[in-house]
Amino acid sequence: MKKLTSKKVREYFEWRSSEDLSHCPNCIASACNEAAGVFDYDKAIDLMKLVFFNDPIPALNTHNYRYQTATGSHIIETIKEYYYEYETI
Repeated sequence: MKKLTSKKVREYFEWRSSEDLSHCPNCIASACNEAAGVFDYDKAIDLMKLVFFNDPIPALNTHNYRYQTATGSHIIETIKEYYYEYETI
């Protein structure tokens, strides 16, 4: 599994968006890495893209006809829970 780092999070947000990153990059990376292990998915960065940019992940069936599936919503909520756990540490 490719680990997501806080540096990669910052770099990706700078490349993808002109807005400042208002969330903790360390917490984002940790939450996505943990979720990647739980959902047995190799690319934690794809999970970050799902949460912040609603990018589909076909291998996890997160979208159907451009709409989020129940699976996609569940993955997002799980990552958000992990993020807030890390943020309180």
